[in-house]
Amino acid sequence: MKQSVCCIAKAVQAAVLLLLISVASASAQTTQEQVHQMSHHVMPFAMSETMHVFTMTEFGGVQKVVAKDAAAHDQIAMIQQHLSHEAERFQQGDYSDPAMLHGATMPGLKELQAGSAGIAVTYSPLTTGAQIRFETTDLHLLTAIHRWFGAQLSEHGADARAE
Repeated sequence: MKQSVCCIAKAVQAAVLLLLISVASASAQTTQEQVHQMSHHVMPFAMSETMHVFTMTEFGGVQKVVAKDAAAHDQIAMIQQHLSHEAERFQQGDYSDPAMLHGATMPGLKELQAGSAGIAVTYSPLTTGAQIRFETTDLHLLTAIHRWFGAQLSEHGADARAE
């Protein structure tokens, strides 16, 4: 009797663990799906036709958005216009678009908003899109940029990659 109670307890523990794993997996998938569905409210270009590329550096990082099809001139123009506008807003501490898309509690976001004066934000057009460079000498802000990039990588799913 004692052994069967022990076996039942272990089976229940295993079932609970599997349930927690599947709930966590569903939450991540749901977040990626939500970001993908909400993206058209924040970005004028089609997320599925672009790639977000995040490069974390010793000074901060570079966020690129490039068209998957180099001949998609309409997507490229929309990427350039959007990132130019976003760079201006980021320099002023306005991160409302990422907050709308990813949530106000997104890792690193509050620090970036509060410390915007300590971050140099630079926009550059690319032949297939555009990029925004974030530079700081403040270790706290550097960490915030890296956390923010990591969250975006996770939440954009297949439409993002690290370099």
